[in-house]
Amino acid sequence: MSDLMRRGATAPLAVSPLHATTDWSELRDWFALLKPRVMTLVVFSGLVGLLVAPGHIHPVLGAVAILCIAVGAGAAGCINMWYERDIDALMRRTARRPMAAGRIAPEAGLAYGVILAGLSVALMGLATNWAAAGWLLGSILFYVLIYTVWLKRRTPQNIVIGGAAGAFPPIIGWVAVTGHLDVLPLILFAIVFAWTPPHFWSLSLWAHEDYERAGVPMLPVVAGARETRRQIMLYTVVLAPLGLLPTLLGLAGWVYGVYAISLGAGFLFHAWRVLREPQDATGVSLVRDAAARAAFRFSLLHLAGLLGALTLDHWLRTTGIL
Repeated sequence: MSDLMRRGATAPLAVSPLHATTDWSELRDWFALLKPRVMTLVVFSGLVGLLVAPGHIHPVLGAVAILCIAVGAGAAGCINMWYERDIDALMRRTARRPMAAGRIAPEAGLAYGVILAGLSVALMGLATNWAAAGWLLGSILFYVLIYTVWLKRRTPQNIVIGGAAGAFPPIIGWVAVTGHLDVLPLILFAIVFAWTPPHFWSLSLWAHEDYERAGVPMLPVVAGARETRRQIMLYTVVLAPLGLLPTLLGLAGWVYGVYAISLGAGFLFHAWRVLREPQDATGVSLVRDAAARAAFRFSLLHLAGLLGALTLDHWLRTTGIL
C-alpha cells in the first residue's frame, strides 16, 4: 500500500528531496526551512563581529566565514522547524511552514538541517580556525537542544535563556579573524542577549493567542499581559546602558556613542508606550497592541542601528578620519 493510500487522498503529500521535477515553489520551501528573515540579522551581527575585530582576514575567507554563519543559523532553524512542526501547525503565524503544512517530509527536513549544520562547522574550521568552528557548533547546539528542546515548551524564561543562541554570531565573526575571544565581542553578546526578551515579548503580546493555542508557555500566556509589559520595560532599562558600554570602555568612539544614546532612548520610549498603552485590568490592549507592534518594529531598527554604528565608528577611526 502506498504512502498516499495510507494517509488518504486529502492528506498533504510529503516532498522528497530527490524529487525528479523540482519546481520553484518547492525550492522556496527548502529555502524557507532556513528561516531567512531570522538569518538576516544573525548574518549581519556576525559580519559586524568580523569587521570590527583586530587583525586581517582574506576577503574570500571572510566571505566563507559569513556564509558558514548563515548556513549554520539556517540549519538550526530547520531543525527547530522539524522539532516544532506539531505546534507550528496550531499557530496562524507558522501554520504554512513547509514541514508543518506537510509539503516537506519531516525526515527529509531533519536530514537537510543536520547535513547543513555539519558542513557549516567543518567549512568554518577549514577556512578560518577551529575555535570559530567550535563557537558555531556551540551556537547551533544551544539553539536546538537548550532553547528548542529543553526551554521552549517548559518555561516562560525560554526567551531569556534561549536568547543566548542569537547572541553568538558577533563572537563567531570576531574569533574567525583573531582565533580568540576579547571584551568587545562579549559586550556585543550581552547587548543581543538583553535585547532579545523585549524584542520577542513585544511580538508575543499581540501573538499570545497563537502561543496559548499551541500550549507554549510564553510570558503573556503564563504571567499575563500586564507583567509582560513590565518586563519589557525592565529589560529595556538594562539594555540602554549596555548599548553605551563600548564607548564608555574606550572600545568605540563618539560616533557610536551618539547612535547608542539615540537608539537606546528610542527603545525606552517605545517600551514606555507599551507599558502605558490603553489596556484593561489584566493588561490586554484596548487598541490592538499598537504600541507593542511599534516596539517590535523599532527593536529591529535598534539592533541593526547599533551594529551598523559600531562598524561605521570602527572604520572612521581605523582610517584616521576621526
